[in-house]
Amino acid sequence: MNVLDILIENLSKLPGIGRKSASRIAYYILKTDRSFADVLADNLKDVKNKIRTCSICGNYTETDPCNICTDPGRDRHSICVVETPKDILTIEATNEYHGLYHVLSGALSPIDGIGPKDLKIKELIGRVSEHDIREIIIATNPTIEGETTAQYIAEILKNLKSTAITLTRLALGIPVGGDLEYTDRLTLARAIQGRNRL
Repeated sequence: MNVLDILIENLSKLPGIGRKSASRIAYYILKTDRSFADVLADNLKDVKNKIRTCSICGNYTETDPCNICTDPGRDRHSICVVETPKDILTIEATNEYHGLYHVLSGALSPIDGIGPKDLKIKELIGRVSEHDIREIIIATNPTIEGETTAQYIAEILKNLKSTAITLTRLALGIPVGGDLEYTDRLTLARAIQGRNRL
């Protein structure tokens, strides 16, 4: 294998990148001037060397604690629980939520050997116990694993402080612009259960 084959092989290991796409990227890099490849290589090294997880929430950051945890303008009484740091980026893009976050680093999945001790649930309980948290928004993915994780966390938090904390779950339902005809049964059932008064 030559260096080009090795590059294509490594690029094809990235999520969503097949061998064909990896080949296109590799040949694109070859066509560009050397400065682009140097900047890209430096950027990849910087990401691995400088980015770490926030010691409070688990978000990816260059500074610890992260800019969300240290922002005095954030609502310090609300924590949105997510599976991955990528989920924070998605929620922040809506500009609708202005509280704090907690990254679990995954979801419960007994089949994959992921139990409660493998997630940052203990750290969440610590934050709730030590601070004046009034609402926990559980924003795990609408998968079997995400639902199981949400239920598990809800049970623990209900036993911890039953009246002081409001537990909420992200609403699930039909996406804007979606057709009922093409909506799966579970999504449609959730939409009916979570219907709003007009």
